[in-house]
Amino acid sequence: MSRRTARPRRPSTAPAAEVTAASPCPCGLRAPYAECCGRFHAGAAAPTCEALMRSRYTAFVVRDAAYLLRTWHPDHRPDVLDLDPGQRWLGLEILETSEGSAFHTTGTVTFRAHYSSGGRRDSLHEKSRFVRHEGAWVYESAVFAD
Repeated sequence: MSRRTARPRRPSTAPAAEVTAASPCPCGLRAPYAECCGRFHAGAAAPTCEALMRSRYTAFVVRDAAYLLRTWHPDHRPDVLDLDPGQRWLGLEILETSEGSAFHTTGTVTFRAHYSSGGRRDSLHEKSRFVRHEGAWVYESAVFAD
C-alpha cells in the first residue's frame, strides 16, 4: 500500500489512536484487535486471502513492518520496508474478493484504504493478488485501480 491517488478532502488534525488488544480492530470487522488481526500478527496463519489482506492493512496501521515482510511472497518482497511515520490509516473498504478460501491456491482482494498524510486525506484503490506459499497465504502483487 504505497501508491497514492488524489482525492481532495478536508485534512484531519486528530492524533492517531493507539491500538491495544481490546481496541476495535482497524480492519473494520467487529472484533477486538487481539481476537481479529492481532492473532495473525502474533503468528497464527490467516485462513483466507481476505483475512490476510485485512491483517496487512492493520499492520500498516500499527506499523508492523516485520509482519508485512513476513506475509509478502519472497520472490517479490523488498529487503526493507520503511513505513512513513506521518501517514495515518483511517479505514478499509473491501470491495470485492475472488477465490482465496481454504480450497484455493490463489485469490484476489479489491479494496480502498483511506489515509491521511501531511494533513491531507487520500485513498489507495488496489486489487491485490494472493497465493499460497509453503501452505500459507502471502501477498504477491497488486494492480492499482485508480
